[in-house]
Amino acid sequence: MKLEKVRWGIIGCGDVTEVKSGPAFQKSKNSELVAVMRRNGKLAKDYAERHGVPKWYDDADALINDSAVDAVYIATPPSSHKEYTIKVAKAGKPIYVEKPMALNIEECNEMIAACKEAGVPLYVAYYRRAMPRFVKIKELLDNHAIGDVRFVSTTQYQKPMEDLKDSWRVKPEISGGGLFFDVGSHTLDILDFLLGPIKEIKGFTANQAGNYEVEDIVTGAYLFESGIHGMGNWCFTAYDNVDKNEIIGSKGKITFSTTGNEPVVLTTMDGTKEFAFDIPQHVHQPLVETIVAELTGQSDKCPSTGVSGARTNMVMEQF
Repeated sequence: MKLEKVRWGIIGCGDVTEVKSGPAFQKSKNSELVAVMRRNGKLAKDYAERHGVPKWYDDADALINDSAVDAVYIATPPSSHKEYTIKVAKAGKPIYVEKPMALNIEECNEMIAACKEAGVPLYVAYYRRAMPRFVKIKELLDNHAIGDVRFVSTTQYQKPMEDLKDSWRVKPEISGGGLFFDVGSHTLDILDFLLGPIKEIKGFTANQAGNYEVEDIVTGAYLFESGIHGMGNWCFTAYDNVDKNEIIGSKGKITFSTTGNEPVVLTTMDGTKEFAFDIPQHVHQPLVETIVAELTGQSDKCPSTGVSGARTNMVMEQF
């Protein structure tokens, strides 16, 4: 599939599309946003008018079957990802779906199968895979800046979020799980990008604070296919906000945050070196640019696909 220019439609033009993702489709080369959809037509119209989008809908099928739409970004909660992905695939159009990819690995596999049958590509919005800071970490690892990688450690905790009890993010029938699914998925996916697939997990989950029904703490150990070991702690009811990953090797370590903007720190016997990066205004844009480049035949290197996205779902389920 090769397009001269990718004309995008968005299903679910909610908060995430205001700054993080939506404008990326308008600002990327050979890309434009031509239609948006939201079940509340008034809100869809408002979004279209504010962002200069020609068309708006309150019916997903109408957007999917619009001949002016070449590809579809599904920005709804995970509970509807499978349904919309299969519909878009049957319409013969490429799909960019929000993360987590679906409620569970079974749904992920159905989505992959539907896209394979229809002959259309499936991309997942783990946008950090294309952000410069993580591309730099990948480069350091590939160049053996810390020698042979031995293990990775993740510590991620944060203060309780207010008014979360009624949020879809902690309703597993909509989100797939708790905040670990929503937030922790980014770290697990970026570790897959940096170190390869995880093949085995031993994990524990609990609800310690009782602020909502799903888990609020997850801990565990995991083994990568390459033999690298990992350990992680995610807690969402702690006293402070901390996000720290360390990749330890035979000749040094790399320290970085998944969600923050602290410099990437390389530590070796020769000393310490920091690499600072600005967070893109529209964090999805670097990844969207790789998708557009692939769809227009400029490259074939989009780093986040349905196959990689499904692996992250699998790992979370095993935890």
